[in-house]
Amino acid sequence: MVKFSKGRTRLSPRGAGFLVVLATAAFLAGCSKEAPPPPRPAPQVGVLEIVPKTIPFSPAFVAQTESSRQVNIVARVSGFLDRIAYREGELVKQGQLLFVLDTKPFIAQLNAAEGEVRAQQARLVTAEATYGRVKPLTEQDALPLADLDRAKGELDSAKAALFAAKAKVDTAQLNLGYATITSPVTGLASRALQRQGAFVNSTADSANLTYVAAVDPVWVNFSVSQNQAAKWQEMGRKGEIVPPANQNYEVDIVLPGGVKYPQRGRISFADPSFSQDTGSFMVRAVLPNPKMELRPGMFVTAIMHGAMRPNAIVVPQLAIQQGSEGHMIYVVNADNVAEVRPVVVGDYVGDHDIVVVQGLHAGDRVVVDGVLKVVPGKPVTVVPASAPAPAGAPAAETPGKTSAAAKK
Repeated sequence: MVKFSKGRTRLSPRGAGFLVVLATAAFLAGCSKEAPPPPRPAPQVGVLEIVPKTIPFSPAFVAQTESSRQVNIVARVSGFLDRIAYREGELVKQGQLLFVLDTKPFIAQLNAAEGEVRAQQARLVTAEATYGRVKPLTEQDALPLADLDRAKGELDSAKAALFAAKAKVDTAQLNLGYATITSPVTGLASRALQRQGAFVNSTADSANLTYVAAVDPVWVNFSVSQNQAAKWQEMGRKGEIVPPANQNYEVDIVLPGGVKYPQRGRISFADPSFSQDTGSFMVRAVLPNPKMELRPGMFVTAIMHGAMRPNAIVVPQLAIQQGSEGHMIYVVNADNVAEVRPVVVGDYVGDHDIVVVQGLHAGDRVVVDGVLKVVPGKPVTVVPASAPAPAGAPAAETPGKTSAAAKK
């Protein structure tokens, strides 16, 4: 309690303690207010200054291999299959023996034809002798002219019969030759469709024996759609694509698993018309295949080389961001402030880069490192970008990838 005396106010011990507590609380409250945190430093980002350059334009296609010359082996005469003379599935040379039909019937036919030739030769000798005796007698009026005409007719008939008999010999020799079947090309021989001992009918399906597919060189076929062709023509008119001289395109092949085929081929044929079913036209490339690594019917990736893309703007793929309205990229202006720039992207280049078709210009500074740290409209600290991809990185488009624009 507070007690008053003359001219002074005196606090009781309890009141004095209360004031001390208040003072201590006020002091502690003042000490509990921490100083505000220092401003957050601008994030460090690596930038790449855009410099247009000329790069290859190498579109990739899903392709399929085909034999450059596939020949069906068909029996030309009927008979029993006597022997299969090759190993199925292996390489056969041109002229190598494949099948042998039973030759005994054909030898008998040949002997009969040769016997008829001898008979007709004897007949001809008799006809010539008769004509030789009759002719002078008719000239002396010893015989009537009818005898001369008869002798002349028999002579001509004997000559014709001999000619026909010789033709039968030729036919019998051909049939005997057809009983031995050889490969018309060098290539891979398929399985035999008829087994040893089977009767082969030249006028029925049993005449099909096998096929031989030439694989060196090999054909690689792929299709170009109407939209692709129109797009490339438009880019060519604008100067965005420069085709090779004389349309001399080359083709690389990438096997399943990303293995590049060592031999390079060339475009040899392009279909002049579009398919009504697919809206595309077929293109064929010819590739050497000395080791027979490519077999007919394989699915591969064909990369077409020869065209160039001048003044192309290429950035790392990691610099491209996907927004609600499409692709975008962060650009640092002259005041080192990050800005959002909408862009239109094109084809992939190698394993790390992508072409920007619209939205960037020469001299723009693009954020390529530290993209996740960027806040649009806020300053950034520019530092050197990370090292680019190794010099040995492929310059062609990565097989199996489509352009980012096509994914939209």
